[in-house]
Amino acid sequence: MTDFLDSNIFIYLVDSGNPDKQAIARRLVQNVLGTGEGRISFQVVQETLSVITRKFQAVVNLADTRQLMNEVLMPLWRVMPTQRLYEDALDLEDRYDYSFYDCLIIASALSAGCTRLLSEDLQNGQRIEGLTIINPFAT
Repeated sequence: MTDFLDSNIFIYLVDSGNPDKQAIARRLVQNVLGTGEGRISFQVVQETLSVITRKFQAVVNLADTRQLMNEVLMPLWRVMPTQRLYEDALDLEDRYDYSFYDCLIIASALSAGCTRLLSEDLQNGQRIEGLTIINPFAT
């Protein structure tokens, strides 16, 4: 079972303001790094770095940002932008009630061959073309 992780997991990984979600994020990231069964896309890398360096209440310093990028994000990064990926995202947007960027995440998870998409931003339990959306923070 291969998991695609959305950016909110990596943001909670460094968010000490929400210790419960941070603990869940740590467990998820340790698991996928340990098993090699995790995937992310260029979009997840960009969103994560943007949020933790600019939009966070307590902005993460450059050294810690680089460490997260090199030790966590880069080993999981498998999906690069392609014309096919954008076309697939547009097709998904046409069929489902999600924004283009959410559809780009779904298309990336599908293109990486993932069976689960871990995100708190989408409908928990929904299945899309063999991909199950899981909100790991749902209670």
